[in-house]
Amino acid sequence: MEKYPERKNPRLKGYDYSTQNYYFVTVCTNGKRCIFGQPDQLNQYGKWAAQGLMEIPQHYPDILVDKFVIMPNHVHAILYIHDKKANLSRVIGSYKSFVSKKIHEREPGKTVWQASFHDHIIRNKESYQNIWQYIDSNPINWEKDCFYTG
Repeated sequence: MEKYPERKNPRLKGYDYSTQNYYFVTVCTNGKRCIFGQPDQLNQYGKWAAQGLMEIPQHYPDILVDKFVIMPNHVHAILYIHDKKANLSRVIGSYKSFVSKKIHEREPGKTVWQASFHDHIIRNKESYQNIWQYIDSNPINWEKDCFYTG
């Protein structure tokens, strides 16, 4: 008997995620637990989540963190890959690892993130602008958010 059902790979089949482009990324906490504070007042875990995003370009100079928001149980970001030396999955894995290590300093063994992440390849200016606006307004629309847990 299989312990876990096989998960569907969320990446676009055949797409090279090191291709120069803008990507909209959403990373959720394990069980969508609210561990980052409130949208308008991040706790220390939320501050580490923000710090991790801001430090991505230091570790991956070919990545621009264009826009992001830390929500109580998820993170949205627009990332721009401008050289093939970076791979989106590797960057997000490194980010999740950084935040987990910081949180483990306070709560060893805590499962911070759900497996994988959601991405959307931004293909045009209109989509980019809509996503930018969504990220900007996400905190004030928290109670209407699909990840809202009350």
